[in-house]
This record gives sequence, structure tokens and C-alpha cells, in this order.
Amino acid sequence: QVQLVESGGGLVQAGGSLRVSCAASGRTFSSYSMGWFRQAPGKEREFVAAVSTNGAGIWYAGFVKGRFTISRDNAKNTVYLQMNTLKPEDTAVYYCAATSRSVFLRRDYDYWGQGTQVTVSS
Repeated sequence: QVQLVESGGGLVQAGGSLRVSCAASGRTFSSYSMGWFRQAPGKEREFVAAVSTNGAGIWYAGFVKGRFTISRDNAKNTVYLQMNTLKPEDTAVYYCAATSRSVFLRRDYDYWGQGTQVTVSS
């Protein structure tokens, strides 16, 4: 069992930066690939980024376009999403999730956090 708790969301102006974190409980964190998803009001939850168990594999959604960076610290059981050059369309609830299967498919994730709100003002 893995429990995930996100933090670091908030309100930021367009062009600004924000880092969200996800702390995991349990001793098996390093055996899961970790992903970040987001869900805007009225929209489907969408894939943002993912990182493999040892950090060697990293994947991003096309809309990230070099603005976001995912990383993980297995010693701290934490995964991060650094978001730069934020846009109003990045406004959403950001969720972290753990998977032992495909990192791209929402249905393949085994555990989810409760989400953290990120709001980007224009």
C-alpha cells in the first residue's frame, strides 16, 4: 500500500513558477514509477509527466514543451514537478500517482494522491 500526499500548489501569476511535491508513505516507493496528472474544471484528467523507478526514464506531455521538470528523490520518498513559465491554461488540480505498469495510461496507476490546486492568473 502506498499513500500519496501532494503539496505546494497555490496562486501564481502568468509567467511565474511553482513546484509541487508528492510525499509517499511506505517502503516500496522506489519500486513504482511516478506520474503527475492534472484536471481542469469540466475536463478529463490528463497526463503531465512521469518518471521511472530510478529516475532514468522521464516522459512529458506535449503541452509541457520544456516548461516543466519532473524529478524524484527515493531517499525522501518524494516526487517533484517544477513548473516554469506558467500559463492560465495550466490552472488545474494536480495529482501524483504511482504505477507498476504503463506510465501513460491513467487506468494503469495503482495509487493516487488527493490533488493540489494550481491557479495561474493572467
